[in-house]
Amino acid sequence: MFKRLISSALVFGMAAIAPPARAQNCAPREIVVERLERRFNETLSSAGLQSGRSQDVIIEIWSSPQSGTFTVLVSHPTGLSCMVASGHDYFIVPEHKRRNDPAS
Repeated sequence: MFKRLISSALVFGMAAIAPPARAQNCAPREIVVERLERRFNETLSSAGLQSGRSQDVIIEIWSSPQSGTFTVLVSHPTGLSCMVASGHDYFIVPEHKRRNDPAS
């Protein structure tokens, strides 16, 4: 009985801490963008190119000033976009704060 209890705890514990499958958060970019625009009223706020070992990807931040929501996407050259983070209370840092100006 004790062995079964420990075995069950280990199996369920490992399943709980396992990383999520990437395929669940990925879809063709057109579909992801349409959903962000329609459901969350988010627009592209900023983006940048990340060089990788096998291929370069674009990191995109989509946000909504009205609701304060944001989504971070990784878009691949294959046309697939993967959501890697999302949240609320998004804000833009004012220019004078970005320069590390001691007077600000």
